Amino acid sequence: MTTIDAYRQRCEQLFTAGGHAAVRRAAQEGLDEFGPHPDLYCWLALGHAAEDDDHDDSAEEAFRAGLALDSDHLGLLAGYAELCLRADSFEYPGRAAQAVTLSRRLKELAPRSAEADRLAGAERWARRGYWDELRMQAAARAVAGRETEAQARALADDLRLGIDAPRHDVDTVDRDTAVRAATLQALSGPWNAPVRFLGRHRTAAWATSGILCFLTNTALRQTGVIDSFSAWGLLWVLPVLIVDRRFAAVRREAEARHIAALEAALAERR
Repeated sequence: MTTIDAYRQRCEQLFTAGGHAAVRRAAQEGLDEFGPHPDLYCWLALGHAAEDDDHDDSAEEAFRAGLALDSDHLGLLAGYAELCLRADSFEYPGRAAQAVTLSRRLKELAPRSAEADRLAGAERWARRGYWDELRMQAAARAVAGRETEAQARALADDLRLGIDAPRHDVDTVDRDTAVRAATLQALSGPWNAPVRFLGRHRTAAWATSGILCFLTNTALRQTGVIDSFSAWGLLWVLPVLIVDRRFAAVRREAEARHIAALEAALAERR
């Protein structure tokens, strides 16, 4: 028979893999089987909180239900405080004000705990300024770009070695293997050669497209075709944007398949 610990482990594995909807399903299944339990409410709440703002009300409801059972649960206190920290103080003043109380309580109970450290990071994030936000966005774009280049180089290696596209059951191994398999399946073939080339040389492609944009606009101004700025030069950026979107779509699809396979495998262990 499945135990609470088994549901905890199942939720943790799914959450680590990025399967937030799967975490919610597993936590709700545990609640349906065992009844109210603070740990399962915590995972249910975290599964909602990790999604977009549309899930915030459901996350708050789950956090409150869990804290009603165990008001000193560190995971619930930290998760609820993080949710309150990111709330808009004008739209949700009550939720935003809760952050101070929850944070103080957590630090009283376990000031050196992993939950307290995580909350401290969330508090620093909440105090970020405009320039910090810009740097964070730039860093996120840089990470996505590096993922595209790594994905394209792995694809080139697989094609050079003559590796065939693996079966879908390889998705149960790990995320990287799932992405690699999906990339090989979706972007092999001669018609995808330009996509693979631009992916491998993404940084150089972005730099080249930027230079071509500038030169195109300069030529159009000098010839009198336009008076100032024109969007025609931006057409040079389109191929690189399309390549980025193509690789990102393959990653999303592979991750979704990996999570579905992981969820099915964990469910079978019951």
